[in-house]
Amino acid sequence: MAVSVSPSELQNLQDCLLNKSGDVALHTRFRALFTLKSLKSEDAVEIIAKGFKDPSALLKHELAYCLGQIKKTSALPALESVLRDASEDPMVRHEAAEAMGAISHPSSVPVLKEFLSDTERSVRETCEIAVAKIEWDNSEEGKKHYESLNESVPLYTSVDPAPPSSGLLLGTPNLEDVSEEGVERLRKELINTNLPLFQRYRAMFALRNIGTPAAVDALASGFSDESALFKHEIAFIFGQLLSPHSVPSLLQVLQDTHESDMVRHEAAEALGGIATPEVLPHLREWMDKEDAPRVVRESCQIAIDMWEHENSDEFQYANALGTATPITVA
Repeated sequence: MAVSVSPSELQNLQDCLLNKSGDVALHTRFRALFTLKSLKSEDAVEIIAKGFKDPSALLKHELAYCLGQIKKTSALPALESVLRDASEDPMVRHEAAEAMGAISHPSSVPVLKEFLSDTERSVRETCEIAVAKIEWDNSEEGKKHYESLNESVPLYTSVDPAPPSSGLLLGTPNLEDVSEEGVERLRKELINTNLPLFQRYRAMFALRNIGTPAAVDALASGFSDESALFKHEIAFIFGQLLSPHSVPSLLQVLQDTHESDMVRHEAAEALGGIATPEVLPHLREWMDKEDAPRVVRESCQIAIDMWEHENSDEFQYANALGTATPITVA
């Protein structure tokens, strides 16, 4: 459901999001960003796209995510420009490619295919998945899937990089009743590196939709994969599931200094959303570590703001205008 704001409020959101002077906290800028995302308007797309000049890779990555979730084709030129910029942080370029997959316009396929051999693994893997998603969206299976969505309430409202495996599509009832054998079959598919990434992602999102402790354990087994992209998506899913059962594996990822920044960042924000008492000291520790990567420190700052929200009396995550809007940080 889109949110309406006045022209002056829209200007305030722009001023807040694009502020680089340091007098607006990063988590406040994030609240402005997710308010703009909720508008789902062309004005919002235009303002968000202006933020790609910011020095924060974390913020730019989030800008790309939001443009993908808005699903307007007017965002494609800005996203393509980010993808083509070899000097940009790979985490930002990857998110731009994923956003193009989320928007799912056929014109993006040849552009994405140009980067299937990119020097950055996370970029080329994202482009592989995005191409497969756009092609699936336009297949008979994909069309039937989206038709069924109009007749049911989806478990998650996010635009995902891949649909759940066949038979476990969004809106399927009694997902918690999936057998142990079914979960194990999906786990084996998830960790099978001989399968296409898109197929493994479909198993990943099927396990998310099941959401049981056994499914969480199956997802956590994916943290042993060599692909940072793959592992970061699992951490993002744990942020959607909000299961305390995932906290130990997420803490292990956050504390692993040999792990990719993009995986650790996603683990931090998932922990902030889960917001159990034991995670706060760890988030504070890594936010204050001067020798920690910037994206990890900033993610912990955002995660602490989320933790405080979850443990407050606020019904929803308040944005920079003081009004309420939901937030899902990527």
